Amino acid sequence: MKSRVTLLTAVVAVLVLGVRWQRGTVAGADQLPPLHSRVEMWTGQGLREYVIHIPSSCDRSRPAAVVLMLHGFGGTALNAAKETGWSEKADREGFIIVYPEATRPDRLRPADFRRNPQAWNDGSGRFHAASEKVDDVAFIGAMIDKIGESCRIDASRIFVTGFSNGASMTFRLGAELSPRFTAIAPVSGTCWLERVEPPNAVSLCYITGAADSLNPLEGGGPKLAFGGKEQGGAAKPPVQQFVDLWCGALGCAGALMLDETVDGVRRRKYGPGRQQAEVMFVTVEGLGHHWPGGERQVAEFLVGRHNQKLKATDEIWNFFRAQRKP
Repeated sequence: MKSRVTLLTAVVAVLVLGVRWQRGTVAGADQLPPLHSRVEMWTGQGLREYVIHIPSSCDRSRPAAVVLMLHGFGGTALNAAKETGWSEKADREGFIIVYPEATRPDRLRPADFRRNPQAWNDGSGRFHAASEKVDDVAFIGAMIDKIGESCRIDASRIFVTGFSNGASMTFRLGAELSPRFTAIAPVSGTCWLERVEPPNAVSLCYITGAADSLNPLEGGGPKLAFGGKEQGGAAKPPVQQFVDLWCGALGCAGALMLDETVDGVRRRKYGPGRQQAEVMFVTVEGLGHHWPGGERQVAEFLVGRHNQKLKATDEIWNFFRAQRKP
């Protein structure tokens, strides 16, 4: 009984911060799926890693689109691949998918959810990444450059998506590294930026569960699904507030072009705005803190219900491939 209580306490303590249960450590090369490679690169702050998948379906005679997928707090590149199905989507559509690794408190030891969790410096001031001033924006920029040295990539079709803490980092990249991206798609995360002034207009597709108590639509402190009481941690702004913030930055404010609900999925589309950018805001009825339509990783009694009303990976890719830099 004592061990069960200790485990539950550990899970609750991490979920209070709005994170996910990610088991295991960073996998070695022998654990990678076929056609996936782990790449190490040196940065001004030390060694960083990412996993890249270049499908055989890629047309090597022409530059390929690139999608970056950022894992959540405590997660890993391979966990993100398994949960979201982005590699399978890349196989079907012929683009390059990249799964960057965040940093961990002790970089000499493998990533571990409870003892050595990986986290992005997403602008919230949370986690070791903020206290150590980890420059994840610079890392992602350098990573794109490195990929371009060995792959023919289409600079007009580079996209980034992420879940939870990775979604918050996605917002930061869209604001601070806008010349590199055509569109971003954060899922179930918070935009912690008070001001958004990207020099290049970057289209936004934001997706979240309407019943996500860790990333509540109405804002406020994160809550566990089974308890309903605020558990502490930084209060979050209402989701519509930061959607409006981005609409304003892209010149889409007040330009609601679509508002429809089909089979429990509500889509609101704003724009086009500056440089033909647009904002898509999608909520999924009854969904908790999960990647919509992905492989469930967490017990529902902790993070809310899982459903298949929407496959976020399909929704995001459909949005991405419709976007073009001016």
